[in-house]
Amino acid sequence: MILKAKERGNAPQLARYLLAMRDNDHVELHDMRGFISDDLIEAFGEADAIARGTRCEKHMFSMSFNPPEGANASIEDFEKAIEQVEAKLGLENQPRAIVFHEKDGRRHAHAVWSRIDSARMRALNLNHYKIKLRDVSRQLYLEHGWAMPRGLEDRRLRDPLTFTHEEWQQARRAGLDAKELKAVFKTVWEASDNRAAFEQALKERGFWLAKGDRRGFVAVDYRGEVYAVARYSGVKAKDVEAKLGDPNPLRTVDEVKAEIASGISSKLQEFIKDVERDAARRAAQIEFRKAEVVQRHREERLQLTEVHEKRWQAETRKRAERLPKGFSGIWHRLTGRYAKVRARNEHEALEALRRDRAEKDTLIVKQIKERQALQRDIHAHRKAAQHELLRLREDVTHYMRDDRPDPEFSRTRDREKDRVEEGRKRESVPRRRRRQGMEP
Repeated sequence: MILKAKERGNAPQLARYLLAMRDNDHVELHDMRGFISDDLIEAFGEADAIARGTRCEKHMFSMSFNPPEGANASIEDFEKAIEQVEAKLGLENQPRAIVFHEKDGRRHAHAVWSRIDSARMRALNLNHYKIKLRDVSRQLYLEHGWAMPRGLEDRRLRDPLTFTHEEWQQARRAGLDAKELKAVFKTVWEASDNRAAFEQALKERGFWLAKGDRRGFVAVDYRGEVYAVARYSGVKAKDVEAKLGDPNPLRTVDEVKAEIASGISSKLQEFIKDVERDAARRAAQIEFRKAEVVQRHREERLQLTEVHEKRWQAETRKRAERLPKGFSGIWHRLTGRYAKVRARNEHEALEALRRDRAEKDTLIVKQIKERQALQRDIHAHRKAAQHELLRLREDVTHYMRDDRPDPEFSRTRDREKDRVEEGRKRESVPRRRRRQGMEP
C-alpha cells in the first residue's frame, strides 16, 4: 500500500473532511477507540480540547492507506496494515478513528490518531516517521505479492508526473488532466537539447515560452494559463537554467498573452467554445450514469447492513438464552458448564462477525468491479476530450504560424515601400510632370 501521513491540527475540520461525500462515492466510519463520543466530529473536538492543555499545535497524526490499482484489499487487510503502522510508530494505545473512502472504483482508508498522551499531557514524538512508513509500505507490497512501485524501490525512480492540488486545479481550469499535462512537458523536455528546440516543441503543442515574474521560465497556453517549466517538466530549476540559459531575453507573460489574444480569430474562438461545450455535455451524461450507479450501490449496502443487524440481534438473543439464570445459573457456574457455554457463545459471535464481514467484502468487491468498468468509460471519454483540447492547442499554434503574415516578409515589404517613397521625393517636379503627361 502507498502510505501518506501528516501531522496536523484543527481536528474538527479534519473530521468534516473525512465525512464529506462531495468527492467520494461512499464514506464509512469503520472504527473508533479512545474517545467518549461515537460521533467523529465531537470525538475530534475532544482531541482538540485535550491538546489545548499542551503546547502541541499539530496534535493529530493523519494517514491514508491506498492499495495499488486493481488490488481488492479486504477490511482485514486494512486493519492489519494499520496495526503494523501503530506498532512501528508506537501508537498502539492512542485514540484512533478509521474511515473508508471509495472513489472512481477504488477503496482506501484513512486512520487518524491523537498524538497526546493524556496521562502525561505530552505529545508523542514521531521521529523519522516517513522513513518508517516507507519500510512498512515495502513490507505490505511484499506480503500481498503486489508489484512494488519504482519509487519505493529507489527514491530516484519516483513518478515525476505526481502533482499537487494547485497543479490539479490549474489543469482543471484548462480542461486537461494534470498528469497528461505533466507528461506533455516531460516529453518535450527529454526530446529537446537546447532552448530553441524546447521552445519550438512547446509551441507545436500549443504552449508559448515566456519569462515569469518569479519562476524564471514559464509556458503560456491560449487560455492565458501559466505553467512553471521546472515543476511541470519534473526537473530542478537549476537544470532548466543549464539547458535554457538566461530567461531575460524572452518576452514577459503579459506580452505573450497579448500576442495570443491578437492572433486567435473570433471564428477559432467559437470553435474552441463548441469543443468545450461538447466535452461538457458528454461529461454530464457520464456523471448522470455515475450518480445512478453510486446511488444503487448505497442502497444495496444499506439493505445488507439492515439484514446483518436483524440477524445479529436474533443470534444474540439465541446465545443469551443458552446461559442459565437463577439457581440453575449458580449451579452451572460451580460446575464449570457456564464457562463452556460462554466460550461457545463468544466463538460463535466471532465467527458471525467474520461471516458478516466476508459478505460485506464480497458485495463491495462486486460493486467496485462494476464501478471500475464505468470508470474505464469515464476515463475513455476524458481522454478523448483531452486529446481534442490538446489538438486544439496545436491548431491554434498552426493558425497563428501559417495564417499571420511572416514578420520578415512584412519588414522587407515596408523597407521597399520606404525606398520607393524616398525616390519619388527626390525626383524633380518638371521631370515627374513630364512623366505623368502634364507638360510637353
